[in-house]
Amino acid sequence: MLSALGLFFLAPLLGEYLLGNISIRHIAGLIVLAPMYGGGALLIREAARQTGRGWPTMALLALAYGIAEPALFDRSLFNMSFDGRDFQDATYIPLFGISVSNTIAFCVGHAVWSISVPIAIIESLAPNRRMMPWVGPFGLFVTCALFMAGVYMIFQDHVKTEHFLPSTMQLVVSAIVVLGFIVAAFAVRRKQLIRTNLQAPNKWLVGATSFAISSLFFVLGESWWSVVVKILLLGLMIGLVINWSKRSGWRLRHQVALTGGLLLTYVWGGFLCSTLVGNTAAIDRVGNSVFAISGVILLLLAVRQSHRIAE
Repeated sequence: MLSALGLFFLAPLLGEYLLGNISIRHIAGLIVLAPMYGGGALLIREAARQTGRGWPTMALLALAYGIAEPALFDRSLFNMSFDGRDFQDATYIPLFGISVSNTIAFCVGHAVWSISVPIAIIESLAPNRRMMPWVGPFGLFVTCALFMAGVYMIFQDHVKTEHFLPSTMQLVVSAIVVLGFIVAAFAVRRKQLIRTNLQAPNKWLVGATSFAISSLFFVLGESWWSVVVKILLLGLMIGLVINWSKRSGWRLRHQVALTGGLLLTYVWGGFLCSTLVGNTAAIDRVGNSVFAISGVILLLLAVRQSHRIAE
């Protein structure tokens, strides 16, 4: 129960507050954001673990969420003036009504940092229970109810504040894509991982590589060249993770190192993002520091726990 509660609140804290997109001045908004972010993360985690599946399923479900949130829930994917900003950059495609650069940033950002990283961190803090379900049938019912309520609140809030709705075609296509990833997630076979004879890389190399690639992804601009590089970086990271995880000696500590590299990108990136969105007051910088320090402490605790378990 404690792990489930931790994930419920960590997802929005990491996905929005550590990122710097929302200031600590609006910490009360956590009550509104947690049902959608945290509820979504918990449902994804439980859907995989309760059916005997692992990270391939969770990653695909996280991507489904990463698309659903900006496309269907808050519709930021199609609203080029979302939250008072101008998203109609060089990669804008009028036919689809989207910015390709922002589509990648939004969908990958939510899939990785709002869902996958929080799940990985909380599971690392309870390593002996990371393969087990955390909630029973009633807990799942409550989580579903909270998630639906959270989605509804976010949807209605943005209807009132943004006065924008995507076209029917945009919503239908988005829903089909999301459904496709959900189907793919459960089509992944449940089988024992066959290790190769190659040795897993040093955990420090894993963490450094994760940090370097995710940091470069984070700072790339909004040009077509940036889009190409981002796609290449995503392909490289996915390829490395698949290759590394099959190697002999790949352990929880390697997973924590991988997650830590991603987390630390948001630790420093939060200061940059808060500047870009105009959160530059003293209280905003205090908030950046509080969330950054908390993120590092959480990572250190996860590292400590990963070294205590025998695999």
